[in-house]
Amino acid sequence: MFDRLKSYFHFLMVPLSMGFSISAGASMGNLATTFGLLPQDIATAQAYSLFSEQVSAAYYNPASLALNPRGELTVGALQVTPSLEVASKGGANPPTRTGRVLESEQTETVLFGMKTNLSSLTKFKTPVYLALMAGVEKYGLEMLAFESNSSEEGQFMQYGQKPLFLSLSGAVNVMPGIHVGAGVRITLHADATMRLETDLAGNTSNEELSVSAEPVLIPLFGMYFGLQDMLCADTKNCMWQGLDVAFSYRGSSNTQTTVDANAVIPGTVSEPGLPLVVSTLDAYQPMIISLGARYQLTQQLNVALTLEHQNWSDLTSELTTDTIKDQAGLKFENTLIPRLGLQYAFSESITLHSGLSFEASPLTTTQSEDVNLFDTDRAIAAVGLSKLYTETNYLAFPLKIDLAYQYHSLVERDFDLVSNGAVYETITASGDAHVASLSFSMMF
Repeated sequence: MFDRLKSYFHFLMVPLSMGFSISAGASMGNLATTFGLLPQDIATAQAYSLFSEQVSAAYYNPASLALNPRGELTVGALQVTPSLEVASKGGANPPTRTGRVLESEQTETVLFGMKTNLSSLTKFKTPVYLALMAGVEKYGLEMLAFESNSSEEGQFMQYGQKPLFLSLSGAVNVMPGIHVGAGVRITLHADATMRLETDLAGNTSNEELSVSAEPVLIPLFGMYFGLQDMLCADTKNCMWQGLDVAFSYRGSSNTQTTVDANAVIPGTVSEPGLPLVVSTLDAYQPMIISLGARYQLTQQLNVALTLEHQNWSDLTSELTTDTIKDQAGLKFENTLIPRLGLQYAFSESITLHSGLSFEASPLTTTQSEDVNLFDTDRAIAAVGLSKLYTETNYLAFPLKIDLAYQYHSLVERDFDLVSNGAVYETITASGDAHVASLSFSMMF
C-alpha cells in the first residue's frame, strides 16, 4: 500500500504544484545540449553556437549578442524522432517486449527568441543588447514534460520530451574585438505538502493541500575575441586575420520536485500519519565550459572547432538525495565533446551549414538497480541551409529562413537489468534519432 500511495502522490501532486501537466518521456537531458536550439546550432552540431549572431546566443554565449547591432524576432519549431532499441541477450527472467524499439517518444518544441538594443533607454555610449530565448514542448501546449521512475524494461537517459526552456542574457562591446555577456537560465523547483485521511480502499477526506513553485536562476557567462580587430587593425598581412575565439560558462541546472504527504488511516495508521516523501530531479544539465575557435579560410568558407567540457560527475552525488533513483548506485564521469563545423556562403543570401560531433556517454555504470538506466556514446552529423530575403512583399524588414537536419547514431553498449540485487536480463542498447528544425527570423 505504501508504494501505491507514494506513486499516487508523486504523479498527481507534481502537476498540481507546478500548474502544468506531466508527460511521459522526459529524461536526464537538455534541449539545448542534446540537440541544439535554432537550426544553425543544430546544423553545425553546436560547433558554431559560441559564434552565433542569432538570439540563441542568449544561452550558448551571451557575448555574441553584440556581434550584430540589429534586433531580431525569431520563431521556430524542432522535432526529434528517436528509435531507441534494446536487443535481449537472455537472462533469468527477461520482460516481455513487443519488438526491439523500447522508446520512440518524440520531442516537439516551439521556439521563440527576441533581441533588442537598449541604447535608447540608457545614457551609455556603448550599445547594450538584451535577448530572450524560450522553448515549449508539444508545440507550445506543454511546459513541464516530466517523468522520474524506475523501470523493469529499462529506460534511456538523453532522449524524450523536454521541459520549459528559458534564458535571458545581455552583452556589451568593451573594446574593439572584445565582447562580454552574461545572463541566466531559468528552471523551476516545486514543493507540495498534503495531509489527508483515507481508508484502505483509497477514499480520502479532510484533505489539506499546500503547493509552491520557485524559479531558480542558473548563471551564464561568455566572452568573444575577434583577434583581427584586436591585433590587426593597422596591419595588412597579420597572422591573426580571420581568427575568432570564444569562451562560455553555463552553470548546472535541473527540474526538481519535492512532495511531502501524510496519510492517516483511521483504525490502522493514526496521527501524525504515514509519511510519504518523494524528492526527485529531471532534465539535468551539467556545468559546461566551452572554448572554440573560428577561422575564415576564404571569403566564402570558414570552419569552427569547439571543445566542450561537461561536468557530469556532480550528478553522482546529487542522485543520492533522489528518493526514486537513490538505490540505483548510478555513477557519472566528466566528458569532453569535440564539435567541428563548416559554413559555406554560395552568395550573400544563401549559406550552407554542416557539422560533426562525438559525444561519449557520461554514465559509467552498466547496472542500476530498479532504475535500469541506459546511455551510449553518440556520433552526430548535421546539415542545414539559410536563406536571407532582404525584401518581401509583406514585411518591412529582412527575413531569414533556416532549415536543419541532424542524425544521431547510438553506439551499441551492453547493460544488465537488476532488481533486488539480482540480474534478470542482459541487453544491448542502440538506436538512432532524427532531428528536424525550421525557423523564421525578422531582423530590424
